[in-house]
Amino acid sequence: MPAALPIRPDPRGRLLRGLVLCILLLAALRPAAARAAELSFPALTGRVVDAAGLLGPARRDALDAKLKAHEDKTSDQVVVATVPSLQGTSVEDYANQLFRSWKLGQAKTNNGVLLLVAPRERKVRIEVGYGLEGALTDALTKVLIASAVTPRFKSGDFAGGIEAGVDGILSILAGDAQDWQRRPQVRSDEVDPAQVLLFLLLILVVIVVLWRMNRAGRGGLVVLPGPGSGGWSGGWSGGGSSGGFSGGFSGGGGSSGGGGASGDW
Repeated sequence: MPAALPIRPDPRGRLLRGLVLCILLLAALRPAAARAAELSFPALTGRVVDAAGLLGPARRDALDAKLKAHEDKTSDQVVVATVPSLQGTSVEDYANQLFRSWKLGQAKTNNGVLLLVAPRERKVRIEVGYGLEGALTDALTKVLIASAVTPRFKSGDFAGGIEAGVDGILSILAGDAQDWQRRPQVRSDEVDPAQVLLFLLLILVVIVVLWRMNRAGRGGLVVLPGPGSGGWSGGWSGGGSSGGFSGGFSGGGGSSGGGGASGDW
């Protein structure tokens, strides 16, 4: 009786399983991108957009006048925004997209700053344009939020916290950063361990898929869509709609790459 021939695994089956895993991975990532593309933003009606109703008219007008005086003097465009909800995304993602939608700062210098407050999620962020990241660093914005803004928010003084945040931003931009540099770092916005675990899990899945494909002898690489391709581009374009500008005020064409810091209370 002839010896039975060894059954070799079908490399096509391995390749098919690898492709299925890639499809499942992309299916898990695309809903987040779709949600980001569907975010809606309030209209940019002035330097203070209080869509969450945290400021009274008098304090809103005073803040607006202070920010206008700074912009007239330096061309730095600092804007405050309060929103009713982050619409299911992170404060970092919402702030960056809102900044880009409003195009804060001047197009040539990217010298815009956004102070965003989301009371429903208890989140605050200072988003910094490319051109001001050297002055308004991530470390300084973190200290500013933790020492001047969130303590007032915890006591229910939203107007006071926003005013303190604006004063801190303007003082740093004016070159008076030494006081903030001397303050202790408060690590109030460390990376969420769950987010790190999810990221590592996704990386592990990609590694397994590539390993299986290499074992199958195909040697091909799976190219995942990035921010500049396919269904990922919608949420990161610089000219998203914000419902139209009114009141004679608009952004100057600036952008942000995600510099700044976040906090909660």
